[in-house]
Amino acid sequence: MRKWVILFGARRARFDRSARAAAQAGFTLVEMLVVITIIGLIMALVGPRVLGYLGESKVKAAKIQIESFSSALDLYYLDMGRYPGSSDGLAALVQRPGSAQEWNGPYLKGGVVPNDPWGHSYVYRSPVEHAPYEIVSFGSDGQEGGTGTAADISSIQANTQANALH
Repeated sequence: MRKWVILFGARRARFDRSARAAAQAGFTLVEMLVVITIIGLIMALVGPRVLGYLGESKVKAAKIQIESFSSALDLYYLDMGRYPGSSDGLAALVQRPGSAQEWNGPYLKGGVVPNDPWGHSYVYRSPVEHAPYEIVSFGSDGQEGGTGTAADISSIQANTQANALH
């Protein structure tokens, strides 16, 4: 019986030592709070820049989509001899308008007119002053006008800026 007590006592001593070692190996509440505070400060400094880049990238994506629509409208013009009217809109690039026999579409991949990066529909106007058509995204707010990422993005504006660079 004495053997059993000695063995049991040895096991208990080993268990007590490993429990103490495990308790000492963890982090204290203060250490965890310090780490969380540091992460919060880093996010406060870096977060606004990342969100700014996200807004700028959506503006660039809208400009690229408008250029893609312009290319598709040029192909439509080559086939039909005219640009779609405002009543047909950009939908004429993916669906045959009325009884148009010369239509060789769809002119956009996927067979649908995508929304702008903010989830709003593009506005198509034709004809407009100084251009055969205009494609507009109303920006992040979805309303005409605005500044920053809420500013309107127009195909006429993009063409004017591109011509100024050349």
